[in-house]
Amino acid sequence: MKIFLDTADIDEIRIAARWGVLDGVTTNPSLYAKVGGASYDSILQEVCRITSGPVSAEVVADDLEGMLTEGRHFAKLAPNIVVKVAMSEIGLEAISRLADEGIRTNCTLIFTANQGLLAAKAGASLVSPFVGRLDDINQDGMIVIRELAEIFAIHEIDAEIISASIRHPQHVTQSALAGAHIATMPFKVLQQMVHHPLTDKGIAQFKADWARVQAELAAKGS
Repeated sequence: MKIFLDTADIDEIRIAARWGVLDGVTTNPSLYAKVGGASYDSILQEVCRITSGPVSAEVVADDLEGMLTEGRHFAKLAPNIVVKVAMSEIGLEAISRLADEGIRTNCTLIFTANQGLLAAKAGASLVSPFVGRLDDINQDGMIVIRELAEIFAIHEIDAEIISASIRHPQHVTQSALAGAHIATMPFKVLQQMVHHPLTDKGIAQFKADWARVQAELAAKGS
């Protein structure tokens, strides 16, 4: 399963890239608002220089022509840009039109398998079920991942499933087991995946034992 970062923070993206685990990035207007400063275009271009994987840039227009205009603009920024479009009737039409033009899209705000199926049929390259938000309202978000994975496998649909709205490392494990092609997560969750109390304890013990042995050798030598 591929790992994407869900962020517009350049420093976080650089760190994950150095770790060798970054396969792509997803952004949205809310994530951009958190970092601010530079223009959205310049941030997207910098992200695309850091990773060669897909980088999702979300349109904010709610009319067809606006979506198409924004999508075409984003697609020109870098070859690995994927245009993010929210699920809606107009959104499906925009996805279809952009796909006809050879522009890859990521259909976001998916909450049912039917929505994901329609997005894939319209031509979306990626579909993003929001598992965390479903869990927030006492629904099992992983059901949507499992259903879409099975549907796509049965019907040989090429679109990839992004497990989005990841809240914690367990969501990542569940997503991988449920058949998601990608999990996109905040940097904090990626950090949590790295660490375990027993790992940290073991490293501390190794260092302490090494220091003790070196001290003993130094004492014998003197």
